[in-house]
Amino acid sequence: MDDFAGLVENEIPRLRRYARALTRDAARADDLVQSCLVRAVAKQHLWQPGTDLRAWLFTILHNQHVNDVRRGIREGAAIPVEEVASALTVEASAGASLQLRDLERALTRLPEEQRQVILLVGLEGMRYEEVATILGIPIGTVRSRLSRGRETLRVLMDMDGARARAAARAA
Repeated sequence: MDDFAGLVENEIPRLRRYARALTRDAARADDLVQSCLVRAVAKQHLWQPGTDLRAWLFTILHNQHVNDVRRGIREGAAIPVEEVASALTVEASAGASLQLRDLERALTRLPEEQRQVILLVGLEGMRYEEVATILGIPIGTVRSRLSRGRETLRVLMDMDGARARAAARAA
């Protein structure tokens, strides 16, 4: 148990980062990670030492997130304005902040399947094989979703248009 706990503890920062990217809410992300860890400890006997613990934990986190989303759709979600009031205010920001905001908005507009693959590959730096295992899909589907997701992000962020304008100015 102590070895298992130490191994799991090392993965918590990655789990939190992915959960925050999925939920876009720190409190919900922490709840998601906590439920993932509780489930992992309860199902510890199912993990086989020597296998990829990170992939196993990310699979649990992913499945927990899917269940939470489905539950939210069934039950409906009501959020008091007081809880999100601070997020509704506008701050003065520099160019990098605007680009991050645009990226976050573009990511939210992606289909869930593409966003998950982009976050796991781009944010977490996982190999395609790991992503396929976590999401329970073939590796070809990972490649396809990643390609389509990246292209959609380029369009949503108008990266091709910005490159064309920059090239025209340089000429």
